[in-house]
Order: sequence, then C-alpha cells, then structure tokens
Amino acid sequence: MDQKVFPFLMFQGRAEEAMTFYVSQFPRSHIIDIVRYGADESGVEGSVKKATFSVGGQTLMCIDSVVQHAFTFTPALSLFVECGSEDELRRLFTVLSEGGGALMQLDHYGFSRQFAWVNDRYGVSWQLNLP
Repeated sequence: MDQKVFPFLMFQGRAEEAMTFYVSQFPRSHIIDIVRYGADESGVEGSVKKATFSVGGQTLMCIDSVVQHAFTFTPALSLFVECGSEDELRRLFTVLSEGGGALMQLDHYGFSRQFAWVNDRYGVSWQLNLP
C-alpha cells in the first residue's frame, strides 16, 4: 500500500467554517468528505471529527479538536500559492488577510514579481507568490 501525506489542520470549533471559506476562494476546490461527531462521542455533536477537502487541487485534512491545546497554527508551516496573475494575488491577499493580518505586505522583494505572507482569520499562514 502506498503512503499518502496530507497537510492536517487542527481547529477549535471552526473547521467547517474555515474549510468552506478556503474552498470558496480557490478554483479546483471542493469538500471531499466530512465525518461528524455523534451524540455519544467526545466531540461536540455535529462538529468535524475528520474532514478531507481540496484547495486548488491540493488535498488537506482538518478536525475540530476535542482537546483544548496551548498551541495553535504557526507561520513556520504555511500554504504556498503560486498565483497566475497580479489580480488573483491581490484578491487572495485581501480575502485571506481580512480578520487576520499580513506578515509580509504585498510587495516586490526581489525573489519574485509580487509576494505577500498572511495569516488568515483562522490562524492559518499563506504565502502568496507571483513568479
């Protein structure tokens, strides 16, 4: 059996909201599968026990953790997006940074035509690049 490796995002009650937002912002994106906590399980009934979704053709997984952790997402691991146009990069910069923030403002840094690094409203880090 071949191994498969997926980025895995752990949320504290906002997994479905985040997943739906991401899928709405990128072409070739869709929710593949959602397994929800039932009435007699450790998670909040109806919340995401495990979900799989595709963003721009990249498959990711996520959950709503039933355990409260002292950690969250860090920019040390980010999702890197190669944008096809400056308009696309600007749109993604605007929607992904709304409610989050820019770690590196949209600008020319010498290694690409345009680049930005943002944390979204859910804490997930995105690098947006126009090669």
